[in-house]
Amino acid sequence: MFTGIVRELGHLERIEKVDGGARLSIDAPLSAVGLQIGDSVALNGCCLTVTDIKGSRLTFTAVPETLQQTSLGQLVTGSRINLEPALRVGDALGGHIVQGHVDGLGEIAALEPEGEGKRMTVAASDDVLRYCVYKGSVAIDGISLTIAALRPDGIEIALIPHTLDVTTLGDRNPGDKVNIEVDVLAKHVERLTAAYRDSGSS
Repeated sequence: MFTGIVRELGHLERIEKVDGGARLSIDAPLSAVGLQIGDSVALNGCCLTVTDIKGSRLTFTAVPETLQQTSLGQLVTGSRINLEPALRVGDALGGHIVQGHVDGLGEIAALEPEGEGKRMTVAASDDVLRYCVYKGSVAIDGISLTIAALRPDGIEIALIPHTLDVTTLGDRNPGDKVNIEVDVLAKHVERLTAAYRDSGSS
């Protein structure tokens, strides 16, 4: 479990193709200090397992399914990556409950200056948008954000300067793909109320 609060911007030092998947080596000195092999870390919102630690370098293996269904398959050497180690008992829940399970890929449709920050529009599929609500939470590339507006084909996010400075959103441009994870509570509510809707109960 994660909170969507990025703890460190890591740098992708090496990508090694492995049986249709990839082994990712990331320089992350702050995160490496407190991690062990087998720990879970969210990389741009995707939960992966640490398979090796050498100094400040963390290694992860992404299977073909992960590369196909998330933006990790588009990473190149030198890319910056949002890192968040798994939540520990007693840690502050600064964002919202994030599982590290990507629900879909979105595309940045627009990034416009707004005050000291930016207004970001992200195009998304209906399968994702059905769970989005005005002022609700959403994780984009592993970052806990608040939906500022709903559109027929996407959502708008108001980004403050701090978020742009300490996450990969400061590197993003229109046309870039991003990982989206909707609020898991919305999915549970839908599942639990499905029986009542199907039976016609009020």
